Amino acid sequence: MQSTPSTLAGRSLVALAVLNFFLADARDGLGPFLDGFLATRGWSPMTLGLVATLGGVLGMIATPLFGAWVDASRHKRALIILPVLLVTGAALWTLASPSNASVFGGQSATAIVGAVIGPALMGLTLGLVGERRFSDQVARNEFWNHAGNVVSLAAIYAATSYYGEMGVIVMMVLTAAATIVAVLTIDPSKVDHAVARGLAHDDGKPGPSGFSVLVSRKGLILLAVTLMIFHFGNAPIGRLIAQDFSIQLGTPFRTTAITTGVAQLSMIVMAVAAPLLIRRFGLASVFLLALAALPIRGALAGTFSSFSWIYPVQILDGVGAGLLGIATPIAAERILSGTGRFNVGLAAVMTVQGIGASLSNVVAGWLTDIGGYGLAYWVHGAVSILAFVVFCTAHRLIAPERSDDDGDPLNAVNAPS
Repeated sequence: MQSTPSTLAGRSLVALAVLNFFLADARDGLGPFLDGFLATRGWSPMTLGLVATLGGVLGMIATPLFGAWVDASRHKRALIILPVLLVTGAALWTLASPSNASVFGGQSATAIVGAVIGPALMGLTLGLVGERRFSDQVARNEFWNHAGNVVSLAAIYAATSYYGEMGVIVMMVLTAAATIVAVLTIDPSKVDHAVARGLAHDDGKPGPSGFSVLVSRKGLILLAVTLMIFHFGNAPIGRLIAQDFSIQLGTPFRTTAITTGVAQLSMIVMAVAAPLLIRRFGLASVFLLALAALPIRGALAGTFSSFSWIYPVQILDGVGAGLLGIATPIAAERILSGTGRFNVGLAAVMTVQGIGASLSNVVAGWLTDIGGYGLAYWVHGAVSILAFVVFCTAHRLIAPERSDDDGDPLNAVNAPS
């Protein structure tokens, strides 16, 4: 049966918050620090782009398979624990010996096993709270995720200042252990696995729909295309900033901690604001705000080269990527409600999104080699304008309204007088 509010007041939702807090650091291994770390050891932007592209392609292939696995599995906790162990091991290998084998091999393994964590976490969340509370809970998850990132970045900044790379190693082991404890604290009996796959109600067919439902839902396809274009523009900018200023300042871990920390603080604000925006203006308003932020971000990054300008640039990253991180699973759940294919559908969207992010890394590396970082910022920021246009033309399909939404600004504009 659907979980009731009274059953959600205990340890499982507290554990879910703790899980998101520590998972922020445990799911991505070296994450944003990888580029700065390797750039100071002579790796070129083009080579780093190839590393990111290889990982992206492998993750893209694995994601829909893992999404289907999450839909069918009743062991969603294990689908978070095992990847965390493998990702942490791969990151420690890269730190200990940053060779071609450890970097390409470790990042490939991280991309493949890490692809299951997102769908598993979303399935676990939906199974705990149900569809009506899913929107607010996704925002809470993102709040704790970004809060965990900020604390982790501050801790890594301090640890590397006093203990160097050994401080990073200790932090990674501690956060992985805390993540596993949090997962094990979630009561598996509180997870409704039918609800977790999008079967809180059905559309008149017994059991889950066939996989053909994924291509028959135009909104899901358009959502994926919009995100593919957006992430083609957005994905490399943070990496390039980390490379650029790590080389300039010679402090890869501390520099990346500052640049990433600013974006994460902005994302915390967005996580608080998103439920209010959705209730007041509708889900479409959140997409509009997020998609509009990236062209401005690219223009600022491409125009100003002083380190002080990373603050508005990274705040805009928090607005764009932060809001889309909340809006995307909510839109997918609405589009696929009643089909029983939520996790695989969300995974399919993430796969198409990954195409854009993966291809962008090689393009960004090439642009940087021929015209410097500024050219790459301008081009990738400008590309994202197309994502805004696609969404505006199909917003009713991409971000369908629900009865608890109070409005849709585009509908209001398009309504006859």
